[in-house]
Amino acid sequence: MKTKQYISFLLLIAMTAIFLNACAPTTTSPEVQYVVVTATVAPITSTPDPCGAESIEAEVQKVHTYMRQFDDASSLAASRPQGELGDAIAELQKIRRETEDQPTPPCLTTLRTYQVSHMNSVINTLIGFMGGSDQATVDQGIAQARDLHDKYTLELARLLGVTVEPAVAAPSQTPSP
Repeated sequence: MKTKQYISFLLLIAMTAIFLNACAPTTTSPEVQYVVVTATVAPITSTPDPCGAESIEAEVQKVHTYMRQFDDASSLAASRPQGELGDAIAELQKIRRETEDQPTPPCLTTLRTYQVSHMNSVINTLIGFMGGSDQATVDQGIAQARDLHDKYTLELARLLGVTVEPAVAAPSQTPSP
């Protein structure tokens, strides 16, 4: 990169000298005219690409931190009685808002979309459950939340370059008599 800058700098000096020489008045005297061109090259500062190989893991972890907080809070919410879900839902909404406010590079848009969609699904399902929704609606919300969490996990693995292997069901044991 510095070679390109050096060549560009030399071309700039040469072009400036030619331009100034062409514009100079012609004289018949044997005077020699000199043009002094000075230039200052600003130091190059490179900001690492948040989607580059050297930065992607750290950027993913910033997003994933909120998912971990949300998963912990939703596990606690699931253990509360129906009438005591208000505070738990408020905490989940707070985490979701923080997630939405987090600046995210373009390469993590899909991850974040799955994340926020999952959070919305969990929150809406809990609000419906607290409000007395029928069991089929609650079950549908739970299934949707699981599906979105699975999609989030697969996107997370893709970004980190890891392979996700499906869990193997434990063999069922027959109780002994």
